[in-house]
Amino acid sequence: MISFLKRMQCKIKDACRIGGEISRSKAVETIESELEEMENIFGVLVLGSFVGMPSPPMQISLDLMPYMEKELLLMMEKVDTANEPISQLFSVFDID
Repeated sequence: MISFLKRMQCKIKDACRIGGEISRSKAVETIESELEEMENIFGVLVLGSFVGMPSPPMQISLDLMPYMEKELLLMMEKVDTANEPISQLFSVFDID
């Protein structure tokens, strides 16, 4: 009887440990995706002229440029792919 209770206790501990690991993994993934979206929003705010938004004063943009290399490359890539025939086709058919 005691060995049965010990086995059950070990199984319950293992289940709780696995559940905790899954929860932490999902929490990290959620935080990483939120961080990526915040970086994208920051990039659009600073480099708003790419999408037709008013941009911040030039001095602020120039001060932030060294930190914006990744976002600038991403924006340039999106501008380059915006003129592709397939993207034009999708925009004509209004496909999301």
